[in-house]
Amino acid sequence: MRLAVPDLISPSYFPAIAAVQMGLLRDEGIDASLELRFPVTDAAAALRDGEIDLLAGAAHAPLYDARGWGDVALLAALSQRMYWFLVVAADSPVDAETWTSLRNVRIGAAPGPDDGLRRLFAASGVDIEDAGIEIAPVPGTDAASISFGVTAAEALRRGVIDAFWANGMGADVAVRDGVGRVIVDARRDTGTAAGAALATFPALMSSRALVETRPEIADAAVRALRRAQDALRRDPAVATDVAQDLFPAVETGLIAAQVARDAPYYHADVEPAALDGLHEFARWARLPGADTDPNPRS
Repeated sequence: MRLAVPDLISPSYFPAIAAVQMGLLRDEGIDASLELRFPVTDAAAALRDGEIDLLAGAAHAPLYDARGWGDVALLAALSQRMYWFLVVAADSPVDAETWTSLRNVRIGAAPGPDDGLRRLFAASGVDIEDAGIEIAPVPGTDAASISFGVTAAEALRRGVIDAFWANGMGADVAVRDGVGRVIVDARRDTGTAAGAALATFPALMSSRALVETRPEIADAAVRALRRAQDALRRDPAVATDVAQDLFPAVETGLIAAQVARDAPYYHADVEPAALDGLHEFARWARLPGADTDPNPRS
């Protein structure tokens, strides 16, 4: 079985990565390998086309196709709530209290997550056109072996962009290197950005055909995911061993703290509020598959 992630060197989809690397999927009878598929919108297309068997990615990704959930199945949540960070240059005058005053900036964001950022601005009353805010991919992130967040942090350091919207690894690398500051944590924000937190979430998905023809595989994948979430919640330090053969040294050293930060959100059930938020966001973004029903299994 081929399990794809749109960003390998990040905490965003880490419970799925752990399920593979810790042998939990193997324990459930699934011989799974990891592969990188970027961006997540292309990964969802690959799932439909049978090029991969499982996808750990943003829950709204299948909705960029008019078929929506018609041939893609939502198996479980990897964790809860929208999970990206807005990072500005370290010397920016804008902070967590004044971030809605951003003007005339270039913000790097990957396809798929970029609509989450647009939703964030809209929920906070910011008209990005009036504010002169450009949201576009980060140069260099079309390569096959990149981490979007880490590449975005480097682009911020070089001044190619003024800010970026990415995973916790990219945010922490930028902060660690002194080139950036986090001004919005979408998952935890309780201020003006809080209305966007339920827009999407990281999810485990498969093709609808797999669920219909081999339901035992889908059930086993969810069991392995729950075991991985439980293990990471109990001891976030396990993440360092999981990352050892996958991440560069710096990112390996950061991942346990990121998992500890995210662990309270490691729950596989797809709550009704999450589905409602996903539907509302997809309709707001006018995604072609917005009105299809995911009918989650968890």
